[in-house]
Amino acid sequence: MTQTLERATAPEPQEPRPRLRSKRVSRRRALTPYLLILPALATLAVVLLWPIVQMVWMSLHDYGLRQLQGQEAEWNGFAHYTAVLTDARFWEIFRNTIVVCLAMVVLTMILGTLVGILLHKLPNWASTILGLGLMLAWATPVISAAIVYRWLFDTRYGLVNTILAALPDWLVGSGWGEFNWFNSPSTLFPILIVTVVWQSFPFVAISVLAGLKSIPGELYEAARMDGAGAWKSFWSVTAPMLRPLFALLLVLQVIWDFRIFTQLFILAGGVTNREVALLPVYIYQLGFASTPPNYGMGSAIAVIMTVLVLAITAYYLRVMIRQGETR
Repeated sequence: MTQTLERATAPEPQEPRPRLRSKRVSRRRALTPYLLILPALATLAVVLLWPIVQMVWMSLHDYGLRQLQGQEAEWNGFAHYTAVLTDARFWEIFRNTIVVCLAMVVLTMILGTLVGILLHKLPNWASTILGLGLMLAWATPVISAAIVYRWLFDTRYGLVNTILAALPDWLVGSGWGEFNWFNSPSTLFPILIVTVVWQSFPFVAISVLAGLKSIPGELYEAARMDGAGAWKSFWSVTAPMLRPLFALLLVLQVIWDFRIFTQLFILAGGVTNREVALLPVYIYQLGFASTPPNYGMGSAIAVIMTVLVLAITAYYLRVMIRQGETR
C-alpha cells in the first residue's frame, strides 16, 4: 500500500542547475545595454541615415520639379558624378573650399589654444568673466554675426572703409571710399575666415581651459625642475595630455567649417555671384537656384562632400587610436 502511494505521487520539478542560471543572468545583463540604447539608435537611423539614403538615391536619378509633383524619377547611373568630376569649375570650387576650410581650422585651433592657456594662467574670477564673454560670442546666432561683419565691411557705410579712407594715402592707398569687399574671392574669403574664426575659437578656448584644469600640477613642476620653459612644457606635458581633446576638437572643426553656408550666403548677398562659391553654396546653386532645379546634381555633389568629410575624419581618428595603442 505504501509503495503504491509513492508511485502515484508526481515528481517535484527540479530547480535549474546553478551554472545554467548564471548563464541566463549573464546573457540578460549583456543584452540590457543594447536594449537601452536601441531607441536612440532607431531615432538616429530615422533622422540621420534615412536622409543620407535619400540623397544617394536622388544622386543616381534625374530628379527635378516634375519628380516633386509625382512623376517617376529615371535612373541615370553615374551621369551626375561623371558630369561633376569632369567639370573644371567644380575642381576650382573644391580647391577654394579646401584652402578656406584649412585656414579656418588652423586659425581656430591656434587662437583657441592660446586663449585657453591664457585663461588658465589668470585668476579664477578673471578667467570666469572672460570665459563668459567668450561664450557670448560663441552663442551669438550665425546670421547675426554674419550681418555684423557685412555691416563692418559695407561698401558705402562700413566702418572699415571709413577708417581706411581717413588714413593717409601713402599708408593704405586710395579708393577705399566705396571699395566692394564682397565681389572677389581674394577679399571676401578672408572676411569669411575672420567671421567664422571669431565665432568658433571661444568653444576651443573653453574646452582647452577645462582640459588644462584636469592636468596634475606636479607634471609641470617636474618639467620645470628639468629646465623646461613654457614652449617645451607645452609640447612635453600639455600636448600629450590633451591629445584626445585636440583630436576631437579638430574633427569637429573640420566638419563644421567644411559645411559653411549661412555666413557666405549673407556676406556674398546670395548665391548669384558665381565667383565666390564654396561647395555648400555650389550645391545650392545647382540643386535649388538653377533653372530648372537639378536636385540630382546637387545631391551628387553633396554625396562627394559627405564622403570626403567622413574619409578625413576616419583617417584622423585611426591615426589617433593607433598612437593611443602604441603608448
